[in-house]
Amino acid sequence: MNRWLRRLVLNIAGFGMLAALILTGGCARSTDKTLYIFNWTYYTPDSVIQKFEKEYGVKVVYDTFASNEEMFAKLKAGGSSYDITFPSGDYVSIMKKENMLEKIDRSKLKNFANIDPEVLKLCDFDPGNEYSVPYYLGAAGVAVNTTKVQNYEKSWSIFERKDLANRMIMLDDMREVMGDALKYLGYSVNTTDQAQIDQARDLINNVWKPNLLKFDAEAFAKSFAAGEVWVAQGYAESIFAEVDKSRWGEVDFFIPKEGGPSYLDSMVILKNAKHKDLAYLFIDFIHRPEIYAEFCDYFGFPSTVNVPARALKKGEMWYRPEDLTACELKKDVGADLEKYNAAWQVIRVGK
Repeated sequence: MNRWLRRLVLNIAGFGMLAALILTGGCARSTDKTLYIFNWTYYTPDSVIQKFEKEYGVKVVYDTFASNEEMFAKLKAGGSSYDITFPSGDYVSIMKKENMLEKIDRSKLKNFANIDPEVLKLCDFDPGNEYSVPYYLGAAGVAVNTTKVQNYEKSWSIFERKDLANRMIMLDDMREVMGDALKYLGYSVNTTDQAQIDQARDLINNVWKPNLLKFDAEAFAKSFAAGEVWVAQGYAESIFAEVDKSRWGEVDFFIPKEGGPSYLDSMVILKNAKHKDLAYLFIDFIHRPEIYAEFCDYFGFPSTVNVPARALKKGEMWYRPEDLTACELKKDVGADLEKYNAAWQVIRVGK
């Protein structure tokens, strides 16, 4: 290629790059208009995301996880550029210790005042909410297909029923399932007593597990909706999102009488997030009363966290705040988490 032709090609290429930058507003500007969210499956309505995008002229990239452990592992591996995630209280504590979170600037959150003071008292995993903003207080429970199963007790003992073998499913979530067994045995979901943890392990491994089709934190609701299983431990919002509305009357969802682990999920801004301003806008947007009420109505939640939203709620609730009375928040058990890991290893892989 002669010198003149080479110069022409380079000029054309340069002009093309310049035109692309002008048309897109430049790479930096485009990135600044995108908020990256890492959240639980079935946890923020599409309508809320769309309203946020429209109001602020931004794009939201929304990825999901099925358990705290999955979320934590992915973030620790460094394979993400997320701005916000939604850990449960015990993992807020863990992530603080790992220096994974940005401090919250409360002056940017005018709607923080809408959060129930009683909920804030539960945030001992983050005193003063220096690193987290409460999102939702709830609990997993049990869904029963009443066209297939009758005469059952609203208890974790349902998983002892051999007549339902291979028609039941539990979450692949260590603290949830271990917590269920511990509460059923009369212990704290946060016990560090080795003998109590061993008892819970043996109950799950020797009594419940033989009756389960599988442990599954991702597709449990799909399995239930498809009729593959008739009893599912899991989250109400997931179950009713998958079951056709015409069949909702066939589903009985309950929090077992013994209680179980409850969760207080929070919004946190990740360390070195690139879009902090958008993250603050989103957190404050969520706690607008009308937006929070929309979130709760969409998933059949009680408005456990946002006080003004309670008067705006219109939809039904799959459980009520008083159903959580016997439940207990999961907490960071520190180095004793290894006791749970060892027990869960036996349950899941047999050694």
